[in-house]
Order: sequence, then C-alpha cells, then structure tokens
Amino acid sequence: MILRPKSSPRHNVTLSGLPPPAAATVPTWLRLAVPDAQSLAGTDVEDVAIAAGAVIGALDAVVRRQERWAGAWRQRLALAAAAATAKQAGRVEDESALRDTFVFSGPGDSLSGSTTLGPAGLLLLAWRRLATRPGDELLTEKNLAAVLEEFGYAPDDEVVSDLADDLGQLAVDAGMVSTLTGAFVTAERHGFGRAVGAWLADALLAQRLGWAHAAPLLGAEAALGASGRQRRSAASLATNIETDPERAKSLLAAQARAALRAIDLSAELGRRADTLLAAAPKLRAKAADLVVERLLSDDAIIASERIAGMSDRGLRRLFDRLVELGAVRELSGRPTFRIYGL
Repeated sequence: MILRPKSSPRHNVTLSGLPPPAAATVPTWLRLAVPDAQSLAGTDVEDVAIAAGAVIGALDAVVRRQERWAGAWRQRLALAAAAATAKQAGRVEDESALRDTFVFSGPGDSLSGSTTLGPAGLLLLAWRRLATRPGDELLTEKNLAAVLEEFGYAPDDEVVSDLADDLGQLAVDAGMVSTLTGAFVTAERHGFGRAVGAWLADALLAQRLGWAHAAPLLGAEAALGASGRQRRSAASLATNIETDPERAKSLLAAQARAALRAIDLSAELGRRADTLLAAAPKLRAKAADLVVERLLSDDAIIASERIAGMSDRGLRRLFDRLVELGAVRELSGRPTFRIYGL
C-alpha cells in the first residue's frame, strides 16, 4: 500500500519568484509508527505495511521535486549502502575509505570496475550504479550481469537471463509488499545474498513508482529479515506475505526506516545546497558554476579534479573560499589530498 501525499509546493512557489519554504519533515506520529527491529514482535503486518507505505509516499514526494542536489543525495545514500554492505561482508573499509578509493581512482577504474578498486570499491560501484543509471535500465540483462560481478559473483548468461525474467514477472504481477519480499526471495533462489536482494528491491521500487533514478535505501539497513528464521534454506524462504508474515514485517520495517533516513538526509543536504547556491554569486572564478554543479550532483570531488577552465591552484583557492563561506565541507580531515562536498 502507498499513501502518497500531495505534491510538494516547493517548485511552484520558487517559480513564482518567492523564496522556497523549509524542507518538509516527517511528522512525529509517522516516525513513531515505524517499528525498530526490537519492537516488531506483536505488531500486525498490516500496520507495518501502512506505516511503510506512508513513509515511501513521503519519500516519493522528495524524489519528484527533482532538486538540483538530488545527485549528491543519491550518491551519499550509495556510499552508506556500500559501507554497510562491506561491513556485512567482513570488510574493514568504512565510508571515508570507500570515498578515498573511488575519488582517487582513475576515470577508467571508476567506469569499468577495474580490480584496482578492490572488492569493497566494487561494492560502492554497484550502489553508485543503482543511483546513476536510468531506472528503466537497472534490471536489463546487461546491467544485472555487471552489478552481480561488482557484488562478487560470476553468473553465466543463463542465470542472468532467468533472473531478469523473474524480476520482470515480479514487477508486472506483484503488489508493493510482494515486490519487496519477492526481490529477496528471487535473489536467494538464484544463489545471491541479501545485499543483492536489497539492490533489486530498491530498483524495483524505483521502477514501480516511475522514478528517473533509484534511491539506494535497503543496503544501509542492517536488520534485514531480522527474524530468527532467516537462516533457513532458500527453498523454504520462497514464501509470500500470507505464509511468512514475520519476514514481510521485517523487510517492510527495514524499508520504512531506510526511507526515513533518506528523507532526513535530503533535508540536511537541501539546507547545505541552499547555502552553496547563496554563496555562488560571490565566486569570481570563471568555471565556478561548473564546480557548483559538480558539488550538487556528486558525493565529493577533489582539488585536483579536471574541470575545464580551472587550474589546480585555482580550484584549491575556490574550495578554500567555499569552506570559508560555510558553503562546502572538507570531508577527509587531512591537510593534503583533500576532498570536498556538501
């Protein structure tokens, strides 16, 4: 079930020439309606589904505003998902280490998935793929083959084709709740772990709601399928909401919590983006507008970034000025090899 709120007036007001209102927040009653992993017992699956639908409706309103900073927002979500996925896989890389790996890799490494990124870097590439590729391309056989390799699998063409067919059928026939649970069941049936299930669920949600780009949500949620039954065989997991309500509850609650975090991050980045845009007219560098757009569209950029019309020295001075104005942050905490972002 999706309880979709009315469209946000933010863009309409802005186009009329008046300043936009503050970003909407999720009401307290809705936050309290979303259970954590410890409070699921005794909660009806229908109540969790209604709460999850309401939160997804609020997130849908954020996505449909198509803010200028939406690219940076999705990339921050991808970074959080990659860090959580790496931790679950026993890797030691946190968000800072993953960011370093990505921004200091060569352009070819980031685009092609070079092994110089390492296993954790490839996980980040998978989640960034979810955030950047058009929503209608995410579940094609070509894209699925690439993302499965980034997750560390080596499926043959037949497996990828069967997976794409199953997901296509799921997208057509299933309701919102069955789509969520079905994404994980489908991943498990084909021998893939819960990180792949989370990726597929996010992609299916974006397609069902008609989003141009998916928002990485479930990868950062540690309590996926948090019932004691999760260690059962893949065959016994292939159940629906009627026969396994505990699993459905767990996944619905996880999706709702992830959506709440995404909404909160959007509000935070929206405020930071407003500060950056307010500072932009004060910048005198020729290519300052290109730098501003890069900051709004990606998680982070480095001072040695190749930007047309901007020297390394000029870019460093521009970043120093932006930090001074409180418009961007230095994200690494280092005196050298600095990284900047909203």
